[in-house]
Amino acid sequence: MKRRQFITLLGGAAAWPLVAGAQERMRRLAALMQYTEDDGQGKRWLAALRDDLQKLGWIEGRNLHIDYRWGGTDMNLLQRLAKEIVAAKPDVILSSSSSPTRILKQETSTIPIIFGNIVDPVGQGLVASMALPGGNITGFVNLEPSVTGKYLELLKEIAPRVSRVAIFYNPATAPYHEIYLKPLKAAAASLGIAPIAAPVRNLAELESVMAAQAREPDHGLIAMPDGFNTTNYQEIVKLTARYKLPTVYSDLVTARAGGLLAYGNDIADNYRRAAVYVDRIFKGERPADLPVQFPVKFELVINLKTAKALGLDVPWFLQQRADEVIE
Repeated sequence: MKRRQFITLLGGAAAWPLVAGAQERMRRLAALMQYTEDDGQGKRWLAALRDDLQKLGWIEGRNLHIDYRWGGTDMNLLQRLAKEIVAAKPDVILSSSSSPTRILKQETSTIPIIFGNIVDPVGQGLVASMALPGGNITGFVNLEPSVTGKYLELLKEIAPRVSRVAIFYNPATAPYHEIYLKPLKAAAASLGIAPIAAPVRNLAELESVMAAQAREPDHGLIAMPDGFNTTNYQEIVKLTARYKLPTVYSDLVTARAGGLLAYGNDIADNYRRAAVYVDRIFKGERPADLPVQFPVKFELVINLKTAKALGLDVPWFLQQRADEVIE
């Protein structure tokens, strides 16, 4: 073999490990969650994301590193964690909900951000439109505002005597609350129900609202889709049981934990679909070109044990409509 041929071959061989390394380049995904690290729901949603990323060929420890950050509902902590994430310059950021997404938007206009569970991203100024988000943010929404009318109908079916309904939310974690209140008032008028908006900043204020509702007969509650309600669902279930108030929730896990009734989308499905967007961005697509998607999988969960404790007889036709009946 001639000397020049040998050097060329040797140079090509030396490049082989570099090519292989390039194929397995470690991608970095950061997740900013508005839940605490011991929150079972948040962990389950991220597990769904990981499972589908793995199906797409992204394996933690091999070609994928995920930086998990848990901020709960502490806005100061979320702000600090967002700054740390942006400073580390990951390839993609996954944001759980409205508050962390808004905070991240303030920190970066270049790093791609995918939200997993959000309400009214256009109204919140996070994207330009659902079809063409523009900028560096896209993702998956939770529930349409008209769902509050559905909640009233379900509450009336399971507790026909209800005549006054309070919908509770935390303005800090549900800045979009007006989009739910408007259809609620319209539906309440048609059903002969008096609607009450009940903003609360913490569980103590929520308990005061419940105590006031319980002093009068025929009152019910709706838990607005809201990070505060999702994070504190176990404490909220205990309060509604203590004050014996029929309550409708958007988080399915709440009915499984003792809440009366829940109707909503399977949020874990949002995170599975988010894995596809992570994959597409890793491969070069832009968030600006990926449309914001609506939920596709809804479920109705009814807890008969809780209904019995409240003295309610769940109609058979309602039980037949349910995806899950807990006895």
